[in-house]
Amino acid sequence: MKTRTQVSNVLVIGTGGAGMRAAIAAHEAGADVIMIGKRLMRDPHTVLAAGGINASLATVDAEDTWQQHFVDTVKDGYMLNDPEMVELMVKDAPRAIEELIEYGVDFARTETGAVDQRYFGAHTYRRTCYAGDFTGREIVYALADKVEALQLPIVEHNYVTRLLVDEGRCFGALAFDIHTGERTVYLADAVILAAGGHTRLWRRSSSRRDENTGDGMSLALDAGVAIADMELVQFHPTGMVAPESIAGTLVTEAVRGEGGHLLNADGERYMANYDAERMELSTRDRVALANYTEIVEGRGGPNGGVFLDISHREKDYIIEKLPRMHRQFLEHQMLDISKTPMEVAPTAHYSMGGVVVDPQTCATTVAGLYAAGEVTSGLHGANRLGGNSLAEIVVFGRYAGEAAADFSAEIPYQLRSPAKIRAAHAELDALIKSGDEMARPLQRAVRDVMWQYCGVIRSGERLMQGLEELQAIKSRAADLDVSPSSEGFHDLALALDLKAAIASAEATIRSALARTESRGAHQRTDFPDTDPELVVNFRIVLDAAGNQMISSHDVKETAPELMHLIDEEELSVAGRLLE
Repeated sequence: MKTRTQVSNVLVIGTGGAGMRAAIAAHEAGADVIMIGKRLMRDPHTVLAAGGINASLATVDAEDTWQQHFVDTVKDGYMLNDPEMVELMVKDAPRAIEELIEYGVDFARTETGAVDQRYFGAHTYRRTCYAGDFTGREIVYALADKVEALQLPIVEHNYVTRLLVDEGRCFGALAFDIHTGERTVYLADAVILAAGGHTRLWRRSSSRRDENTGDGMSLALDAGVAIADMELVQFHPTGMVAPESIAGTLVTEAVRGEGGHLLNADGERYMANYDAERMELSTRDRVALANYTEIVEGRGGPNGGVFLDISHREKDYIIEKLPRMHRQFLEHQMLDISKTPMEVAPTAHYSMGGVVVDPQTCATTVAGLYAAGEVTSGLHGANRLGGNSLAEIVVFGRYAGEAAADFSAEIPYQLRSPAKIRAAHAELDALIKSGDEMARPLQRAVRDVMWQYCGVIRSGERLMQGLEELQAIKSRAADLDVSPSSEGFHDLALALDLKAAIASAEATIRSALARTESRGAHQRTDFPDTDPELVVNFRIVLDAAGNQMISSHDVKETAPELMHLIDEEELSVAGRLLE
């Protein structure tokens, strides 16, 4: 097999928003950068982030401040957030908006020309900046234009199989071309992991096929890095339910932000029974739980969903504010949302857990290895505030890029270990063999297990059953058939996706078993109350034999002046459902 070598100061793995922002920052800090990704640069998962990006600009609600944004984020995260990480993001988000405007993002404007801001669920004020309902795509395209203007090298359709680590320091990665199979050893002073989350592990997911399979978390685990909060997975309240081929596709929160009503099959606007103050603009975990409850108690529609109705708005308003949603339902269901309610149900949407990093530098415990974006843990706690994810990728993408460039500039030489490189090749070679199992059916089996046993509602008994079934899938995966052909090395990519999915799913179930309470997005029928003693983060590492080991760590203390604001509620939290 032909193998090439590429050398750079900084290697960025992942070409979504976090990866591109990291690459730009590293380049501007003076480093030579190479970016690699499985998908096309202009088609990462970030393009699906529709509704908006948060920043306390106070252009619409003058009372908003970064402190209020902090309070909303930490309360919405049920106090499991890393407070330093939250503070960094809410303070830096306004600067990031100005930066995105400079890159060419065309945010919606008020009549006075200021950046417009809309409500998102659980925000005290309107602080979500938006570009229609395709904000993520707008940001991705602007970042991609900047990457191209800087002439940063980018390699698409490259699958990273292993991070190269020797004596506690990362010196690159091994990857192969999904089409040709050609392998490349990427040698770098520093590596930034920006590979996304693991929500494709659930049967109903807002992620697309072959993305968010947990490969970033799996790579980090294999490299000796801890991952945390894997049980904390956000189920977005509203995903499409039909047709089956696109079930789970996101129906943006912007529909509710623009006044959409949730109705059950009886025509009842039922959020009054779950959060009468905030109604449809309650926290995502509460709305998802309400939708799920209505469905399982028999008040759902013909496709197993509830109804989201925006038809009381004028059609021109809908097309202006929600053009993507209007088109999406016409294309897939021939349904005009300006006339007919949408049928929706919860869908696995966002990984609050992931790689443990230092907030200020995004560094991991392996020297030279950094991570940013959805692949990391810490920012969101037990429930993500809608609109914070896009702020996360641009703020912490920049931090990771700058820190990686600084690390590169300070080290005296570039490390490489031929033995580690040979071992990574041998590991990949061992996967290519005949077998009786195929990756696609086993991927579906993992998704069924996670949806059935580790979904919106969980219990210890069902989690244990899910873990047993996952171990059976893992045993079957040992007999996987991987036979590259003239059509490419997609079999090999699927095999690696499956390996990552199994590892990430196991970490999720083990962490869900450890969290013996209900908090935020993690709901257990056998432990329905929130346990004040469990303000902890559960971390997973691999032992010498490759087994997952779990431990609990106290959440960092919040700075006294910020904790005072939360405790005394000096900032407005009117309408919030506090626990």
